[in-house]
Amino acid sequence: MAVLAAERIKLTTTRSPWWCTAIIIVLGLGLAAVIGLSAKASFNSFEDEIAAGNQPSFEPFLPTLADAVGGVSGFGVLVLMILGALAVTSEYRFGVIRTTFQAIPNRASVLVAKAGLIGVGGALLTFVLTFGAYAIAKATAGEEAGVALTLTGSDAWRAIYGVPIYALLCVVLAVGVGALVRQSAAAIALLLLWPLLIESLFGLFGEFGRTVQPFLPFGNANNFLGQPMGIDYHWGPWGSLVYFAAFVAVVFGAAIVSVNTRDA
Repeated sequence: MAVLAAERIKLTTTRSPWWCTAIIIVLGLGLAAVIGLSAKASFNSFEDEIAAGNQPSFEPFLPTLADAVGGVSGFGVLVLMILGALAVTSEYRFGVIRTTFQAIPNRASVLVAKAGLIGVGGALLTFVLTFGAYAIAKATAGEEAGVALTLTGSDAWRAIYGVPIYALLCVVLAVGVGALVRQSAAAIALLLLWPLLIESLFGLFGEFGRTVQPFLPFGNANNFLGQPMGIDYHWGPWGSLVYFAAFVAVVFGAAIVSVNTRDA
């Protein structure tokens, strides 16, 4: 409890968590509104083509619930990962980590407390925002363009409760990467480039890339969230969640070994 209290004070008395929270809210809800408005404009253009007696050359964009919460599960979770990494790397940068480990000899408990506090807080925040994103996307898209935005079926509900699970695991991963790398710029660059660029590059390597893609961690996380991106996975959404969770556990375990064996 003392470790949790100390980490809570560190988080709540600095500005970065509050700024990150505001950014997550703006991105999550703002992109939901953009998706809804884009769907409405697309559907109206489609209807106008039909009314003019023309054969439309495109299909209207009818977003699903996974699309509506994409701002939360995508950019919002990325911001949470940055916050998780900074919670570790900032202490290494300013030398505070030595004082922390002197006060708390059980170094693993420090990492667990950091990941737990930020992860649970991020999970609660994203859970609330998924409902907000759904409501905003539904309202801005309208009844016809938002026909696929319904809270019915297992896939739709997994898009809701899957985001906080994904957010929690990503924060644990970010804390682990921060403890392994120990430098803010390197940790943030790795956490951002990994899901946004590195994994997508495998699609350029032909048969080899298609063979590797089902085993990429963030790709499996997207499969769990209902966005397989055309990749043929060897297991279902829940198998992908287990795979991603196992990957996170390996990285976090390596971080615990690292902080216990390396000098602070």
